[in-house]
Amino acid sequence: MPASYAYLGPEGTFTEVALRTLPEAATRELIPYVSVQSALDAVRTGEAEAAFVPIENSVEGGITTTLDELVAGTPLMIYREVLLSITFALLVRPGTQLSDIKTVTAHPAAQPQVRNWLRANLPDVTWESAASNADGARLVQEGRYDAAFAGEFAAARYGLVPLETGIHDAENAQTRFVLVGRPARPAAPTGADKTSVVLWQRDDHPGGLRDLLGEFATRGINLMLLQSRPTGAGIGNYCFCVDAEGHISDRRMAEALMGLKRICLQVRYLGSYPRADVGPDGVRPTPPGTSDAEFVSAADWVARCQDGRF
Repeated sequence: MPASYAYLGPEGTFTEVALRTLPEAATRELIPYVSVQSALDAVRTGEAEAAFVPIENSVEGGITTTLDELVAGTPLMIYREVLLSITFALLVRPGTQLSDIKTVTAHPAAQPQVRNWLRANLPDVTWESAASNADGARLVQEGRYDAAFAGEFAAARYGLVPLETGIHDAENAQTRFVLVGRPARPAAPTGADKTSVVLWQRDDHPGGLRDLLGEFATRGINLMLLQSRPTGAGIGNYCFCVDAEGHISDRRMAEALMGLKRICLQVRYLGSYPRADVGPDGVRPTPPGTSDAEFVSAADWVARCQDGRF
């Protein structure tokens, strides 16, 4: 039996399309799950080797369902990321006209990406959320709703037709997907990497977030995502999901994580993995004084001072 990858299903989701861009997907059994939670739980229980789920889109930011699942529960680790350009089609049963549509459905993350189009073309329709865009197409097939926003490629799978295509409010909209597995040694650095962590403050105090961000800033580490998520411990209690440029094996990243471990109540490491947006040639130069060589030189100088060799 081949190893399996779980993904947010059913068949015909943008998630499946993005997953199939990974070369290793051709050697795995790809199993759709009804939700992000169930896909990640399949990894936690050993039913699947890894899960592939959406984590961020360029219109609304972080996908809170995925972030919350990575924040809580048995720790998991991100191994890869994929960026996919997103354009929606309005899928309907054959014979349906625009004037016939009273209800539409899609994944909640789709709504902000088609809101203006809806206002201009279907201002009086009722929106209902689905577990995924493809699941919305399935519900239209079953007659539960009149139309679904999904990828045009999902139409044939569910016996629907694209009434409108190329729907998007924001040009060049993208969704970021991640391959998540059980914790293991991170892959070797590529020179164009990202490190993801979750941070919990010890207490709420003025400048608390500044203290956390300062561990990155003083080492010249650029942040790519910063999103607060409620901890469930009451109003005002938040943790912070962070994506930062660099790999845990980089001296500056390792020192930043050590600093955060000292001052935070808890730090959850979510992995270091290759960036999907740029290669090594596209990474901005590190600020002066923050290269690995300069960290090594500074550490050697301190050692010499301790030995009286300065």
